[in-house]
Amino acid sequence: MTLYTIGFTQKNAERFFGLLMDHGVQRVLDVRLNNRSQLAGFAKRDDLRFFLQALGGIGYQEVPQLAPTAHLLDDYKKQGGDWGVYERQFRALLNERQVSTTLDPALFDGACLLCSEASPRHCHRRLVAEHLQAHWEGIRIQHLE
Repeated sequence: MTLYTIGFTQKNAERFFGLLMDHGVQRVLDVRLNNRSQLAGFAKRDDLRFFLQALGGIGYQEVPQLAPTAHLLDDYKKQGGDWGVYERQFRALLNERQVSTTLDPALFDGACLLCSEASPRHCHRRLVAEHLQAHWEGIRIQHLE
């Protein structure tokens, strides 16, 4: 199974939706904490759900268990936190939430994890994908950039 990830920042709508359709993504799994912000533009939750279906027949589902907590995100983003600390805390949160045993792997088949960061390098979507890969067999991760 290939698990895709994508961030919408620094992509126009044509590139964003084109990447999803070109790779045959069947559903987008929204792992953002704040997916209703006006700053999200075309990727605002309700608009994104519409565009995915209308343009590519792609499903949409929020997966809040895979989002960081507000406190964790604020410490990193607003307080100038250290990525290494954030990464350790987020990985601990995934373990605490037992996501690898409470989520159905079938949900992730043909799916793409969505967050806002342009690159997966400093984004929790990469950490989620790596966590699932470590706990479930047969997952290949592909970041759409």
